[in-house]
Amino acid sequence: RWFRATLRTHAGLAGARRTALVDPDGRLLAAAVLTPPGATPPAGARALWAARTLMGSGPRALGRTLRYLDATEGGAPAGAWTLEFVGVRPDLTGRGAGRTLLDHVLTTTPGAVHLTTADPANVPLYRHFGFTTLGETPLGPLTVTSMARVPSPSRKVHEGPGPDSSPR
Repeated sequence: RWFRATLRTHAGLAGARRTALVDPDGRLLAAAVLTPPGATPPAGARALWAARTLMGSGPRALGRTLRYLDATEGGAPAGAWTLEFVGVRPDLTGRGAGRTLLDHVLTTTPGAVHLTTADPANVPLYRHFGFTTLGETPLGPLTVTSMARVPSPSRKVHEGPGPDSSPR
């Protein structure tokens, strides 16, 4: 429920890019959401998200998320898109779906991409994709790592087919 509420809030931002990797039968394999530079949900959307998170996941999840957001606020480099979410169906972990999705997202996003992760196992994965660590923020038992990837001038970045692009 938390994920659904959060995904809805960010995917609904003006200019957000929702990308899905689907199989030939149209089944969702992996998905990602990027928000444009400087985009933040308006007060009404944040209040609705908080209510949905509180009702669906409880006060502990709401508090944890608010602390995470507070600790990571303002960490994105100027002009960078933010990779809000990237996820792969659990039964497809380690089978290339995430790599295919992330390759597509990174080659179709104009400019730098920023992300944060509280899972230390994700850091080497993102480094493999050209992200560098900007900083680490302790948050209770977690360490939140802020990372960015700036495309090299020799790498051609092109616009994708639109906000709901679906690599196949």
